[in-house]
Amino acid sequence: MIAKTTIDNVFETARVEEVIGDFVQLKKSGSNFKGLSPFSDERTPSFMVSPVKQIWKDFSSGKGGNVVAFLMEHEHFTYPEAIKYLAKKYGIEIEETEQSDEQKQQADERESLYLVSEFAKDYFKHVLFKTEEGKAIGLSYFKERGFTEETIKKFDLGFSPDSWDAFTNHAIKKGYKLDYLDKTGLTIVKGEKQFDRFKGRVMFPIRSMSGRTLGFGGRILTNDKKTAKYLNSPESDIYHKSKVLYGIFHAKQSIAKEDNCYLVEGYTDVIQFHQTGIENVVSSSGTALTPEQIRLVNRLTQNITVLFDGDAAGLRASLRGVDLILEQGMNVKICTFPEGEDPDSFSRKNSLEKLTTFLEENSRDFISFKASLLAKEAKNDPIKKADTIRDMVVSISKIPDVIKQEIYIKECSRIMDISEEVLFNTLAQLVNKDKRDASRKKRSDKKPMEVVSAEKEKAEKIDVQYELERKIIELLLLYGTKEEDFEELILDTDEKGDVTFKPEMQTTTVFQKIFLDLQEDEIEFTNEAFKDLYYDIIDRLTREEDLKVDAFVNSLQPENASAVTDILMEEEKYSLHDWERNEIYVKEKSHSVSQVVSETILNLRRELVNQKIKELSGAIKEQSPEGSQVDLQDVVDYITLKKVISEKLRRVL
Repeated sequence: MIAKTTIDNVFETARVEEVIGDFVQLKKSGSNFKGLSPFSDERTPSFMVSPVKQIWKDFSSGKGGNVVAFLMEHEHFTYPEAIKYLAKKYGIEIEETEQSDEQKQQADERESLYLVSEFAKDYFKHVLFKTEEGKAIGLSYFKERGFTEETIKKFDLGFSPDSWDAFTNHAIKKGYKLDYLDKTGLTIVKGEKQFDRFKGRVMFPIRSMSGRTLGFGGRILTNDKKTAKYLNSPESDIYHKSKVLYGIFHAKQSIAKEDNCYLVEGYTDVIQFHQTGIENVVSSSGTALTPEQIRLVNRLTQNITVLFDGDAAGLRASLRGVDLILEQGMNVKICTFPEGEDPDSFSRKNSLEKLTTFLEENSRDFISFKASLLAKEAKNDPIKKADTIRDMVVSISKIPDVIKQEIYIKECSRIMDISEEVLFNTLAQLVNKDKRDASRKKRSDKKPMEVVSAEKEKAEKIDVQYELERKIIELLLLYGTKEEDFEELILDTDEKGDVTFKPEMQTTTVFQKIFLDLQEDEIEFTNEAFKDLYYDIIDRLTREEDLKVDAFVNSLQPENASAVTDILMEEEKYSLHDWERNEIYVKEKSHSVSQVVSETILNLRRELVNQKIKELSGAIKEQSPEGSQVDLQDVVDYITLKKVISEKLRRVL
């Protein structure tokens, strides 16, 4: 167990905008930050981070919370792991007690897979540096590739012994279950026999954006044609190769800082670039590029430069990945190396200055690169030229931004010497076809329509009491200790004997006004989460001068913390639309807090009276002559009370 003092220290030190900034590219938006959701596929920012409140909210998925909640959602950390991650990031010493065997057994399966993978990484690294076999074979190979010891340690490179079961036996002796070794793919189990998957290979750990070991890539060092040169971990609960980019953990900060990401093909390309001094580089690890991998980069930058080998076979096929990047609304450049060179060999032979200059001077816009490549293939063949032009327009049709589409069409027209009108017509045909295909797919996927009565639809549309209780929590959180002048309307009679309202001004804090008014009417919250929050907030405001929102959120259970985040960040979503730029100004609630408080309390009173009237009216209809009678006068009294509340509400508004 982690000591409470450590947890408190972590929460006091950690900055939500800094931690999330490691995973999502954040841009200033007033007093907050905004960015693309890391939990859904989107092109318009709906993810907000509040440095003042130290919370975040993702309006596309509905998720939100504090800094620990983000790590638990995004990286699937347990609570203790999230605390340890933050402690490591901010250099905080962790005080904890030893876990019992029972506590270790309680770790869920997913967590066990992470633990096994982390153990394997450390084991392979130990073999590389501390055993004769590792040093003679693995370490010498890495040094031949030009990797320094510092680089090898930075990427946690290792070596798996050339033995059928060395790793498996060692792991089992250390208490790791064979079942988890099998599920991570580290061990191949066949009946009663088990074998090391990566026998005799140098090891490249594949890490998540936060640095967790998800799987491995292993390269064999012999020239056995029957054996695959590179071997990756199989798919598991923690490793999905289509959603991972090699090097993203080490590259994320540099990608955001440089606002550009270099995409290469292999592990050694990434490592050699890092060693030369260029860190904003990742690799798809030999697999075809996927939308999930592109979105991983898109969180950090809108710009991606694809690096191809000088003599890369099937370069045209590789360009299909470029279309995927364009579909995500990203800006794409392409750079090819001289014939016979790849990113690894070229960066090994050149200094940082020469490599940087080469990349800057040879990175070309995708349309001009594709045009020159395909034009060479077409030469003087009109049919091939027509296919080439269509191929280019297909790529342009993938771009979601119509302005960019027009610019590229004009560029394509200039390069290929063809009229813009023809290209625009072709583009329109392709876009319309895509729309029709999407529409047909949507119709085929659509579930049978459910007929819902108007009454049911209205009932499901809004829960008035829920919304009013939620509003009270919001007012307490935002303005609890604020002093306001409240106009109390006291029933009185005039000289003619008619009932009137006599106004009396009263200065008090928002939380006292709410508490006393609800107590006077003996109003109880019906939503259990809101009820717990209400009494917790009132108790804190009674004892403390002010409610520190960040500390309050950090003290709550996850479900209540999520509810509070939803309330606190509700107003922030309007800033995502940037209405002020269009001269639409939203009035701040703080300008009329007393009015909103009074209005909310009166609306809650009226809603409860409405419920009581319906309840009594229903009882009157159903009562039998023999049973106990519901007094009609009670209904009349409640209707009168509703009129009084409505009149007070009208005057407040």
